[in-house]
Amino acid sequence: MEIIVKRQNDAMHFIAHNEDGAIVHLDGSPEIGGLNLGIRPMQNLLASLGGCSGIDIQLILGKQRQVADSLEMHISAERQEFDTYSLFKEITVLFKLTGELDKNKVQKAVDLSMQKFCSVAKVLEKTSSISYQIELNSVKL
Repeated sequence: MEIIVKRQNDAMHFIAHNEDGAIVHLDGSPEIGGLNLGIRPMQNLLASLGGCSGIDIQLILGKQRQVADSLEMHISAERQEFDTYSLFKEITVLFKLTGELDKNKVQKAVDLSMQKFCSVAKVLEKTSSISYQIELNSVKL
């Protein structure tokens, strides 16, 4: 696996790309000279958590012969401040699914992802408290 990250201007705008040509725009906040041309690096880490768990859940539901009409991850986080850096302290993920799904199978898929399979969650849980909830067809499980 290789990612190349290249500065795009004289400010803080970078583009990251992988060997397949997929790209992600990254930028700093205007307070530090960014131009809002991309997602912030720490926001990208939260997006990676959502993508990682979403892929897991989609795969697990498929093996259970469950088809979600929609799958969304709403992620919020609180950071702790240090002198030179700021780690996530608390991360909350709300999994929103719709479709004719068995609630027990959905619960199992989300639990397996967040507790066992999602590599990004495993990295983040070293320094953060991660909690999650599930909403199936607008009803909290």
